[in-house]
Amino acid sequence: MRTTTSRTLRIFTNSLIASCTRPKSLTYHHRPFSALPTTTRLLLHSQIRKMASSTKHPILKKPVKLACIQLASGADKSANLSHAADKVREAASGGANIVVLPECFNSPYGCDFFPSYAEQLLRSPPTVEQSPSFHALSAMARDNDIYLVGGSIPELAIEEGTEDKKTYYNTSLIFGPDGKLLASHRKVHLFDIDIPGKIKFKESDVLSPGNSVTLVDLPDYGRIAVAICYDIRFPELAMIAARKGCFALIYPGAFNTTTGPLHWRLQGQARAMDNQIYVALCSPARDMSAGYHAYGHSLIVDPMAQVLVEAEESETIVSAELDGTKIEEARSGIPLRDQRRFDIYPDVSQAKVSS
Repeated sequence: MRTTTSRTLRIFTNSLIASCTRPKSLTYHHRPFSALPTTTRLLLHSQIRKMASSTKHPILKKPVKLACIQLASGADKSANLSHAADKVREAASGGANIVVLPECFNSPYGCDFFPSYAEQLLRSPPTVEQSPSFHALSAMARDNDIYLVGGSIPELAIEEGTEDKKTYYNTSLIFGPDGKLLASHRKVHLFDIDIPGKIKFKESDVLSPGNSVTLVDLPDYGRIAVAICYDIRFPELAMIAARKGCFALIYPGAFNTTTGPLHWRLQGQARAMDNQIYVALCSPARDMSAGYHAYGHSLIVDPMAQVLVEAEESETIVSAELDGTKIEEARSGIPLRDQRRFDIYPDVSQAKVSS
């Protein structure tokens, strides 16, 4: 199918170039694309994208209910895993097909906690002793017949043959309804900020960054992208995901009470508006007795940047039905995909992708 489509596009492009130009010689038909007049290049970009999009399957195969669990976690990892399992069961019983947990759902959030709560994930699958959270998440997905974006957990990576060389990551695990791991995402952009008199935090004191965009194919529905918290501030990740055919961007995150009121909702709406797909942000519940105060306000945004549902700060579950027709309506009404000018700026979707 891909070969046939590519061949058709080449034929279409050649004929369109011929029809949009008035050759003074037979060789004019074979001028390089960059040498064509600007109006011709714009017409080609638009027509080729329209033709390509018409040959594709719907970006979201059928409506799907997505739920974000704004979980309250404490210092006891076993209790956190058990509580998460209860809330996942509750979300699934409410009809959710895709369930999302928050960043660092199995532990307190903070540089002091990452090493002591970290689990070894490689080689995969790890043993129960190496990663109780991996096996707990797998069971949650399997027992409830859902796709599960397992928030994130601190990950310990030990280079083979060097037991003393330890590297830590902030990692999300995504499981299918059969309990098998579909993908993992290591947080790409580390949360290093210093707002005088407000908050100072430096994840890079302990954590190392991941190095790829993570796209996950959900056979029943389509493709999603998963990134973590601070990753949302970098629109390139979302742009890549959207152009690779994702119907939703999912961000387990833990904005704080300084940056949350300023940017949490705004970032979710901006990523949805820019890319005309669904965006889900899943936060821990706020605990003012903890060292780090999460903002809460888990939310789901539609392709027109309307907030469909938003939590307050306490533990709760928020959910919404995602419908592929809403994506197409947004993209047809405001056709950004046909109006981009890759002749004057680069297409960032040519990037390293993990899927």
